[in-house]
Amino acid sequence: MRRMARYRLLVNAACCALGIVVAPIDTQGQTGGVLQGGLELIDPKVLRVCADPNNLPFSNDKGEGFENKIAELFAGKLGKTLAYTYYPGATGFVRMTLGSYRCDVVMGFPQGGELVQSTNPYYRTAYALVSKAASALSGVETLDDARLKDKRIGVVAGTPPASYLVADGLMTNSKPYPLVVDTRYDSSAQAMVNDINSGEIDAGVLWGPLAGYYASHAASPMKTTLLLKEKGGPHLDYRIVMGVRPSDQNWKRQLNQLIGENQPAINKLLLDYEIPIVNESDQFITADDLTQKP
Repeated sequence: MRRMARYRLLVNAACCALGIVVAPIDTQGQTGGVLQGGLELIDPKVLRVCADPNNLPFSNDKGEGFENKIAELFAGKLGKTLAYTYYPGATGFVRMTLGSYRCDVVMGFPQGGELVQSTNPYYRTAYALVSKAASALSGVETLDDARLKDKRIGVVAGTPPASYLVADGLMTNSKPYPLVVDTRYDSSAQAMVNDINSGEIDAGVLWGPLAGYYASHAASPMKTTLLLKEKGGPHLDYRIVMGVRPSDQNWKRQLNQLIGENQPAINKLLLDYEIPIVNESDQFITADDLTQKP
């Protein structure tokens, strides 16, 4: 029981890292003409997506994120127009979007989250260490590396890597960044990479997509290393799925088919945004093998 409770906490932390702060889904009938009960609510002509309006590299209200691009790809394959319900990645995201029948799919959710029904995973990644490319820390692959001793490391408070910093004696000199922010006004990932660039901190630990994207846009060359070799603590890698309502079985099957048929195109979009993705053997998926699955 304690292990399951701990697992749920870790999944919640991963949700927050994705900009999704979990809240209970309201599966009761809605007013105002919305279908009630266990019926699937999928507009036959519109792909309705739940998204954050300002949370790059995932999504924004200008359609510039990789989740926006995957949604565009799927809308084209389905012959539907595309519409969004935007809500900031703050308390109530799932409840106010998918759970309120305002939209029909969350484009990115960690596998194992209980608040949505998961599709098949469409990418796998992990938390990553970010440092300046010229730094002696650029070759570090685990958080117990002696080169990190006495260094100031940035970490998002409450995320799984924080457990390793505590265990490895690095928390005393660490700089915490808030887990939950209003993405319309703030970004812990951007702030952390800015602090690495300025020398305020020596390195930082970020969720892989945030690490890859913001490091690639930093003022100084950065090195991003996925933490795939950590042992003895919470796992730092996650498979990412799309989330639908628990009742939407046919819709889930249709999305699974789209994911399977379009994995190469999905992988290419992820790589275009500098998202580090790996297969089950922890090998990086590159442009040379876009057909690999997570």
